[in-house]
Amino acid sequence: MAYTIAISNEKGGVAKTTSSLSLGAALAEMGKKVLLIDLDPQANLSLANGIEIATVNRASGELLLDGAPAADCIAPTGTPNMEIIPASAKLSETEQLLPLRTNYYFTLVNALRDLPQNYDFILCDCPPAMGAITTNALTAADLLIIPTQAEYFSAYALRAMMTLIRRIRRDTNPRLAYRILITLLDQRNRTHRSIREQLQQTFGAGLFEAVIEIDTRLRESPIIGMPITQYRPNSRGSQQYRVLAQELLEYVGQQENQ
Repeated sequence: MAYTIAISNEKGGVAKTTSSLSLGAALAEMGKKVLLIDLDPQANLSLANGIEIATVNRASGELLLDGAPAADCIAPTGTPNMEIIPASAKLSETEQLLPLRTNYYFTLVNALRDLPQNYDFILCDCPPAMGAITTNALTAADLLIIPTQAEYFSAYALRAMMTLIRRIRRDTNPRLAYRILITLLDQRNRTHRSIREQLQQTFGAGLFEAVIEIDTRLRESPIIGMPITQYRPNSRGSQQYRVLAQELLEYVGQQENQ
């Protein structure tokens, strides 16, 4: 059974989509079968995989609103072992229409039951908001990854994310775990180093040991339409997402053995 990960933060600009793409590609490179799901109406994850949403007929919006079979919404990517359910124009309607339905927060859970059972990981790229779409993703997830910059406003936004986690655990998904991923880190910046230390003291094991430092190639790779592991396989960004993927695999293995 696939291990489902939601990648979310209500604050934008924290490398959420970059992390979805790069972590997925790193896992695929390790031989894992990965499915990406673009749940953000901005469709950046789809665009980063070379998919224009205007050309998509069945995608995540149709999956959530129309009950389209998940298998019919899957599209290939240019990365071996990695596929995607892209975003579509209809996804912009989902945030308003989905809450009108009974038990709407289980829509994604029910939709994923029809997936082919050959994926090792499902990675959901969530919008930068804590509405119906994100609630669906967290209800379906085994793990929430929260990309966070080592900056004051990004770290402050974690308060709202912790409140959301508590609500999801109480109402829809008691098994939800979380890990915080520090992104866009500048090791030379004293403030970055200080906030990283504070996050380590506050969250302890809830923080990934792997960190993602600033790397201009990470910004370039979505524009090129391929993950960093293919665009610049020897770059710092590639190596750090591989370290993150290995840490994730070890974490999942530990959870399965408990």
